[in-house]
Amino acid sequence: MVIRLKLAAKLGLIAASLTAVYVPAPPAGLEAPQTIALEASTIAYRVAGDFQEDRRTVDAPLQTRAIPSLRIMKYQLNGGQYDACVAERACPARARSESLDPRFPAASLSYEDARAYAAWLSDKTGETWRLPSDEEWRAAAGSRARDDALGLSKYADPSDRWLARYDAESAAARDDERLRPLGSFGVNERGLADLSGNVWEWTQSCFVRYAVDGGVPRAVTTNCGVRVVEGEHRAYVVDFIRDARAGGCAVGKPPAHLGVRLVREERTLAARVRRSLSWI
Repeated sequence: MVIRLKLAAKLGLIAASLTAVYVPAPPAGLEAPQTIALEASTIAYRVAGDFQEDRRTVDAPLQTRAIPSLRIMKYQLNGGQYDACVAERACPARARSESLDPRFPAASLSYEDARAYAAWLSDKTGETWRLPSDEEWRAAAGSRARDDALGLSKYADPSDRWLARYDAESAAARDDERLRPLGSFGVNERGLADLSGNVWEWTQSCFVRYAVDGGVPRAVTTNCGVRVVEGEHRAYVVDFIRDARAGGCAVGKPPAHLGVRLVREERTLAARVRRSLSWI
């Protein structure tokens, strides 16, 4: 027993000295998503959620957030990638009307569909894939991220506030909602394609309602049955909804399409060696 512990300790020291990122080859037949590595950054971030001050909706505060480095899919998940998961019965099937063409993004996906695919891909590759947080998505979007501040504090009537939000989101939305091939909306300054196109992307962030007192927000309720989605504008959508236009969009103009872009958690060679030695 003592010898085994000493051996484990020595091998652990060796593993700790290995800092190179381990990138395994994908299993045969699996199309691994192309990813882009983003360096750590600091962003101006307007907090997601609903903010109420004196029973009136006001704009979310603008804060400075430090975002660690991350690796994220260059393109949204395509139809072929998602349907490989469906073929193994690990993901719910999409509607027959959806395109199976791998040149197009996989649309009409719910938050639960996205989670199922991330779990399947993680199992297949031995890596950890997940949805980004809203902060991470905004950092990745860079100049494509739209500030959704509306100056709402000046609207006393709730109907005026709702109309102001709807008008602003409608003005930013594109009239043509047809699903386009991947890459149709260009690449941002960080090398990521189709950000803020007409396929909104799920994040893991929950919808939060805040009370603002003296300019200081305080979380009142957190609803993880509604998630933040990002695209032409920020929206809040019920997690099992595949088509927000048919219902399930909590606030504002509903997204035209719902899709997925995942983050891959970096794993070092040291971590892999430690895991392989866990039997000792």
